[in-house]
Amino acid sequence: MSSLLAPVLTGPVLQLNKNWLPIRVITVMDALCKLYDGTAKAVSEDYNVYTFEDWAALRVSENEPYITTAKLKLKVPDVIVLMTYGDIPDKKLACTRANIYKRDHYTCQYCGARPGTEELTIDHILPRSKGGKTEWTNCVLACWKCNSKKANKTLAESGLKLKKHPIKPDWSPRMVIAKVRNTPEVWKKFVSDAYWNTTLNP
Repeated sequence: MSSLLAPVLTGPVLQLNKNWLPIRVITVMDALCKLYDGTAKAVSEDYNVYTFEDWAALRVSENEPYITTAKLKLKVPDVIVLMTYGDIPDKKLACTRANIYKRDHYTCQYCGARPGTEELTIDHILPRSKGGKTEWTNCVLACWKCNSKKANKTLAESGLKLKKHPIKPDWSPRMVIAKVRNTPEVWKKFVSDAYWNTTLNP
């Protein structure tokens, strides 16, 4: 592989499932392999789909990326769609600070106060010092006053009561597409900006 060809083959291609939902970003090399073996088709900006043979027959415009083989001058696809895979990769809804604030509606789960983001903290119902874990059913928002009162105590020890028992939301996690330099314009038809959050430490 030449040094000029390598950067093109490792470039990003958006992969859609058969329902045209984005599921991941793969390399140009992987995308072309899928086109060649018939498990995927290339998608153009006007939503037309192409088999490998049809894609190879397209004319390469000036200033657009391409690769050359002994017999072909091949356009580099920006998007491919799978022919059979219709699922979305299993992505757990992360127990992040942002998601807990959203689930609890920016409200203290002990007194019902809504003092604002800066005056709210995440409380472990069963304190970590007593074996409590950082998970959906053990974490709630608490205002500073309630958090101070509860401190390192259990609910029974603190005298506090929950407004409602915390549960894991049933939201579908947003598809996350890694930030890519010079994101192809056609991607915007299929994905929104990436959603970045860090999972809370257990």
